[in-house]
Amino acid sequence: MTNSNRVEEMEITISNLLRVGVLLSAVIIFIGLIMFLVTGKSGYTGNYYPTNPLEILKGILSLKSYSIILTGILILILTPVFRVGVSIIVFFQEKDFLYVKITSLVFIILLVSFVLGKVE
Repeated sequence: MTNSNRVEEMEITISNLLRVGVLLSAVIIFIGLIMFLVTGKSGYTGNYYPTNPLEILKGILSLKSYSIILTGILILILTPVFRVGVSIIVFFQEKDFLYVKITSLVFIILLVSFVLGKVE
């Protein structure tokens, strides 16, 4: 298999993974929305809503509709981040080290923005 065929195959795989990520996100959000519309409750009392991944995970395990919707949104946000991570691997395999460095910098910036991001 030539290098260009391998790259093309990798690009098709990545596009399929992006498509699956968006569809999975939509299905999860839809399930959470249906649960919310049927029960009329978010699963949380008052003005409290989960703001960190551990709280969201606990909400999913308790089948709280708001946590399920947040999980779908989180998957939607992480799907293109995953694409950037895979791009690093593809550029490394192609021995295109300039793009490995650039894409790695973008990936680090994305990760730092998630760590430093706040919800108030």
